[in-house]
Amino acid sequence: MRKKIRVVQYGVGPIGAGIVRLMREKQALEIIGAIDRDPEKVGRDLGELVGAPDAPWGIPVSAEAGPVLNRNADIVIHSTSSILKDAAGQLLECLEAGSSVISTCEELAYPFRKYPELSKRLDAKAKEWGVALVGTGVNPGFVMDKLVLTLATVAQRVNAARALRIVDASRRRLPLQKKIGAGLSVAEFREKAAAGVIKHQGLPESVAMVADGLGLPVEDITESIQPVVAEERVTTEFLEVEPGQAAGVHQIACGLGNGKELVRLELKMYVGAKDPCDTIELRGEPDISLTIPGGTHGDVATAAVVVNCIPAILAAPAGLRTARELPMCFFPPNAEP
Repeated sequence: MRKKIRVVQYGVGPIGAGIVRLMREKQALEIIGAIDRDPEKVGRDLGELVGAPDAPWGIPVSAEAGPVLNRNADIVIHSTSSILKDAAGQLLECLEAGSSVISTCEELAYPFRKYPELSKRLDAKAKEWGVALVGTGVNPGFVMDKLVLTLATVAQRVNAARALRIVDASRRRLPLQKKIGAGLSVAEFREKAAAGVIKHQGLPESVAMVADGLGLPVEDITESIQPVVAEERVTTEFLEVEPGQAAGVHQIACGLGNGKELVRLELKMYVGAKDPCDTIELRGEPDISLTIPGGTHGDVATAAVVVNCIPAILAAPAGLRTARELPMCFFPPNAEP
């Protein structure tokens, strides 16, 4: 029997915990360590921390990354920050330990336009150590980029692409509800949005990935963020939104070129959203449209994309990779290492 794939989890927040629980179901994987600097998590058993029914696992959460990364993991699952410049040091440390990396950092999904020099540095470091890394998740990483490009497989020509996500955030985790500004006054929302605090990260990265993948001559990427204002009271597990308060975000990112809108990605993510769905439209030969009624559940799907990506990134050429180029598919629980 071949040895199992050795995995370290870096970051055990709500998303990291979901990833850990799913990895535990895969017989090909062996979780050998966990890293998180939160004092309330350090020293706790990982299985107990993530609420696993078969806990304890005998895997304590460590505040120090170095000793855990030195255990020769095949891969590190990284879920600490949405901002690439904040996560870069951690990613480089993982690569220098000789481990491949899958990260939920949204800006890592397609960082070449915003962070050209940092992208080159990460790519060079991964190649130096003979490993690969990728940023992925449900969005960016799938619905508004990978799925768009996959759908274009049956097109002879694509002139423009559009995607719309309507997400009911009522049942999502508290950090996400806060990130979209649920419960703030409209004035507070606009102030925090202007400061970059209220925002779903990753739409410009998805625009760039789609544009490059479809060969569309996008020269400029714009982004706008407005509040969705609640028309009635909405109560979630974590907070209450009154009529007139912000319920979430209406965010649009556009790829412009040749005086035209070539890519348009629109996200409406708010508590109490009616008729959630994911819709993709391609204009070309032929026109193609796909709608997923109810949409793709972000937290569940993010964990799934990350774990299902493990075989693909381990088989990928060394360097900085993207969801665009990886042959991602389902990773069965009984798959062999």
